[in-house]
Amino acid sequence: MTRAFRIAPSILSADFARLGEEVRAVEAAGADMIHFDVMDNHYVPNLTIGPLVCEALRPHLQIPIDVHLMLSPVDRIVGDFAKAGANLITFHPEASDHIDRTLQLIRDCGCRAGLVFNPATPLFYLDHVMDKLDMVLLMSVNPGYGGQKFIPATLPKIRAVRSRIDAHVAAGGQPIWLEVDGGVKVDNIAEVARAGADTFVAGSAVFSAADPDGGYRGVFEKLRGALAASGV
Repeated sequence: MTRAFRIAPSILSADFARLGEEVRAVEAAGADMIHFDVMDNHYVPNLTIGPLVCEALRPHLQIPIDVHLMLSPVDRIVGDFAKAGANLITFHPEASDHIDRTLQLIRDCGCRAGLVFNPATPLFYLDHVMDKLDMVLLMSVNPGYGGQKFIPATLPKIRAVRSRIDAHVAAGGQPIWLEVDGGVKVDNIAEVARAGADTFVAGSAVFSAADPDGGYRGVFEKLRGALAASGV
């Protein structure tokens, strides 16, 4: 069966002076979701945006908003993002005292829930919560900054998570998306797909490749073309 692919541009690399225009442009170009990077200058060494920006962008979009919480603690802010219009909320297991409880909290707030793994974070956190996951997000860079280079050691980790997800689904479990974030570009997205990813965060690869008219159809055509040629 051909795997369905999703591309989620990260607004961390967008022009913050014109975010509304930027998200409308990538949606028109074919984005499947908008990736929303939330950093707190505590869990990661940077400070970005919060629920008010999510709420401001929601009316500009028909596609889902994929909120990646790079902050600690996470439980206090989950409800705020749900009310602001998030559709999917992911967090790092190290940032929660009770992972199962946080996943359930996200679902109780009406959002899909997921766990995020840094390049050196072990996968054992998945062992007892697969039934509460809608997504696993693997970081292919260390979180905190956009524009970093893809870490090749992420590829076997993607394959390991794909194996877990496939076994879970084969046993009757719910579908789980496998997202990869960090350094994903036209020249490596096919390799990432072949390793097992189905959802791809692309920040600088998209927002640094605007068409002459300010749109982004050209880069989306290249990304989709590379995925179509991946053989997956």
